[in-house]
Amino acid sequence: MQSDEKEAGPALVARTLLDRHARALERRAVWESLWQDCYDHALPHSAAFSQGASPGQRRGERLFDGTAADAVDQLAAALLGQLTPPWSRWAGLEPGPALEADLRDPIAPLLDQMAASLQGQIDRSNFAVEAHQAFLDVVTGGTGCLLVEEAPPGAPAALRFTAVPLSDLALEEGEEGWLDRLFRQVPLTLDGLAARFGVDAMPAGLRQAGLENPQRRFTCVELVEPDAAGGWRWRVVLEGDDGPLLLSDGHFSEMPFIAFRWLKAPGETYGRSPVMKALPDIKTANKVVELVLKNASIAVTGIWQADDDGVLNPATVRLVPGAIIPKAVGSAGLTPLASPGRFDISQLVLDDLRARIRHALLADRLAPLNSPRMTATEVLERSAEMTRLLGATFGRLQSELLVPLVRRCLAILRRRGLVPDIAVDGRNVAIRILSPLARAQAQRDAEVTLRWLESINALGADALATADLAACARFLADAAGVPPGLLRAATPPEPALSPEMHDA
Repeated sequence: MQSDEKEAGPALVARTLLDRHARALERRAVWESLWQDCYDHALPHSAAFSQGASPGQRRGERLFDGTAADAVDQLAAALLGQLTPPWSRWAGLEPGPALEADLRDPIAPLLDQMAASLQGQIDRSNFAVEAHQAFLDVVTGGTGCLLVEEAPPGAPAALRFTAVPLSDLALEEGEEGWLDRLFRQVPLTLDGLAARFGVDAMPAGLRQAGLENPQRRFTCVELVEPDAAGGWRWRVVLEGDDGPLLLSDGHFSEMPFIAFRWLKAPGETYGRSPVMKALPDIKTANKVVELVLKNASIAVTGIWQADDDGVLNPATVRLVPGAIIPKAVGSAGLTPLASPGRFDISQLVLDDLRARIRHALLADRLAPLNSPRMTATEVLERSAEMTRLLGATFGRLQSELLVPLVRRCLAILRRRGLVPDIAVDGRNVAIRILSPLARAQAQRDAEVTLRWLESINALGADALATADLAACARFLADAAGVPPGLLRAATPPEPALSPEMHDA
């Protein structure tokens, strides 16, 4: 495919890319109704998949129960705090398995400085805001996307993040199961096009149309896919009035769009979300609350009947305190109708539905405890429970989000000269995730090690002599996330004496 496009002209390449984008949208169309239901009931303030939506517009007018929306906010906030906590180091670098043993200790402080520089750049950027929005998308629609770009010179940080809405994306899965082919549809004004691609790249007709209507937005389609020569190919096509135009054809060393999923079903490209699992209960709870409110309005105002005696005009009757309603002598006047039933059972049904919604969205298990004091054992048990709940999801988020995110950020910082030019290839230098969720299992291992040390210590000095205390201390420091620069270099073991030396 890429060799054929290389031989073709820019116009044919632009048309081919638009055709591929159209086919990707056709494959995505089967998901859109499901996504629309999920966003309407669980993330109503989002404008995703809303035709003609505008900023500040009222949304969620038909939403009567806010249990799902509240649980989605809590789950997204828990993911942000447990995976990428703001102003706390959640990613580090360590010597890889292929690095020589004599280079591990000298390079450890340098890698720690690189990780500190990376965390400082992330903290000064808009990462926390955009990452939270991406987590809201992955919890609601099952698929999120975060765009990592290099900020312009003079910005507070070298990194700039953008949460890309699912409605703008069309994804394709590669042979290895990664979301490595991505289309994004972006509407830009003439000023936006000129800022990104230059005025000379714009055709005369488009410039004239943009000058006549500065608010007009022109549709651009971006495509990022693996390049046969290595890295990632990035191309932008403008859907102009005179036909498609290839605006840019570039190359990235790392994927700038980080697409990730909550749950992947076999044979599907897009992810499945916890909101999709709870959607039947969410819709039912919403309908129950709607019926309860209707019944409450009837209970307050009542339903009345009156004889048509020519005196009473129901159109002029106002049921307000102190009102006098005329009636004919001997007529029944207004008579209230008895309600056909009571809705007391609805509260029981609603409580059960809300409990199932919060359980499906993990709001009842990831919420903070009310107890202000927790023992160390309680903290470890709660961390272990969180690891069990999010174990499979955390593994996918680590491989699809965290590791590619760190690699992309380091590539930008290396190009800026803010970190040493050391390739993070997983063999000589590896990425280590240090988020609270990742440390939970390490804390369990450290607890087992401490109990073992206490047991052999109780057995006496001979039993304690079997343990390498220096190695145990290093293991506990590693499990606790202690920076390598705070540890002394490991002392190499002394060589064993040969028989000749013993005789001497």
